[in-house]
Amino acid sequence: MQPIDVEQVQQEIEKRANKEVYIHLETTNGAYASHFNKEAYNVGAFIRNAKVTYERGKIVGTENAFRVGLKMDIGWIYAEGISQFEIDENNALLMAGHDREGRLMVALQISEQPFHY
Repeated sequence: MQPIDVEQVQQEIEKRANKEVYIHLETTNGAYASHFNKEAYNVGAFIRNAKVTYERGKIVGTENAFRVGLKMDIGWIYAEGISQFEIDENNALLMAGHDREGRLMVALQISEQPFHY
C-alpha cells in the first residue's frame, strides 16, 4: 500500500459511484488493547461483501488522518483513520489505517466484484 494521494483516491471513489459495489469495512483494536492493558476494552466492527450503491463519496483530512464517507440514498458509510491505499489486481479500491506498530486499525474497501480473499 502507498500513502494517501487525495486526488487519486477521490477519483477512484468517484469511478465507483452510482454503481452496485461490494463494501468491506473493518475497525478493530482487537487483542492489541487487552494484550497491553488487561483493563482495556476491546472494540471492533466487521462487514464484508455488503452490496450497496452510493451517490457520492469524499475523502478529506490531512497527512495520516483521512476520513472517507460514502453517501447512499438512505444513509452513510464512514471510515476514519485511513492513511494508505492501493488498487488491487481486481480493480478494487483498498484503503486502510494502521497504528504506530503497523497493526490494522481500520479498513474500507470498495469493489465491483465480491471479495473472495
